[in-house]
Amino acid sequence: MTPVSGQVWVSLISLGGVALGGVLSYLVQHRTQQSAERAEQQRQRIAVSETRRGERLALLERFIEVGAEAERAAFSRPADHDSSDPWFLTTSDTMNRLWVAERLIRVQFPLPVHEAARAYFLDLNRTVWEGLPEGESVRDHLEANRLAFLDAARGALG
Repeated sequence: MTPVSGQVWVSLISLGGVALGGVLSYLVQHRTQQSAERAEQQRQRIAVSETRRGERLALLERFIEVGAEAERAAFSRPADHDSSDPWFLTTSDTMNRLWVAERLIRVQFPLPVHEAARAYFLDLNRTVWEGLPEGESVRDHLEANRLAFLDAARGALG
């Protein structure tokens, strides 16, 4: 066996160092890229979540606003009305918008929120069209279902 000269050993060690450095560099770059991809995915998830939350808040605002209009209609319900009465026409439009908003609650929120919205809607609808017995307050009659809906919505929003 011939002895390997010092120059060859230096070259082999240098080559090994370059190979090791290349492998380590590749691993660091690969890890950095994976970390950047995970961070971007997290940013996208947060953006989608915030957009969804904004849509839900807008829908809640719409439902609450139209519900308040319907409650005002219940307060101002005339004893006698027909389908040509201005109160009836305005109230019909309001109740149709409330019906649509209630259906959208079902699409955007968990079922318990929709169930609470539905109970409030049905109670309000009955109050608007049928009225209440003499001496009973519209506000007091609707309070329990209104608060149950608002509490369920708050719970779903976190």
